[in-house]
Amino acid sequence: MLLLDSPPAENHTLSEDVQGILIGCTLVALGIQFLRASELVTGQIAGLALILSYPTGWTFGITFFVLNLPFYWLAIKQLGWRFTIKNFCAVAVMSTLVDAMPYVLKIHPVHPAIGAILFGILAGIGLLSLFRHGATLGGVGIVALWLQDRNGFKAGNTQLLFDLFVFALALLLFPWVTVAWSLMGAVIVNMIITINHRRDRYIARS
Repeated sequence: MLLLDSPPAENHTLSEDVQGILIGCTLVALGIQFLRASELVTGQIAGLALILSYPTGWTFGITFFVLNLPFYWLAIKQLGWRFTIKNFCAVAVMSTLVDAMPYVLKIHPVHPAIGAILFGILAGIGLLSLFRHGATLGGVGIVALWLQDRNGFKAGNTQLLFDLFVFALALLLFPWVTVAWSLMGAVIVNMIITINHRRDRYIARS
């Protein structure tokens, strides 16, 4: 998932941050349910966790949480403790929600096009809510910022390279048509973020 840097915006109260992060995590977790119902994948760490969950039988939540752990050291160093704590809480909440939702919400198999579109819309809006309150779900974004600060390698290129790796891995496990539908979902997410995430309004740091 994307991690964007920008100038400071207005501060939020703790209660505002809590509700914003909960709403964002819930929307992304719901989007993941549609991905799973249509057996699709996505990019970034969420995509890698989803891919690993299919052949291994591991839950998405546990896999996603564990894959994010190595990135917290960079988060502390690059973005500070406050952002890291928010990021840790968001990942923990989203991981829990993804694993808990199937017990209370049953989604029958849906056409990949519907699954990709609904995931893209839900995840895109959910990520905007997280960004607005100084949190993300993506460890790769932290690495991308670190490489950009250290070597000048653009953060977007780092994220793109990781997504290419994720979708290439998906091609080894899924038919190319499935990967193509999955890519459409990822494109919708990024279009929503690109159009609506303004540098003078939404921040990743707080």
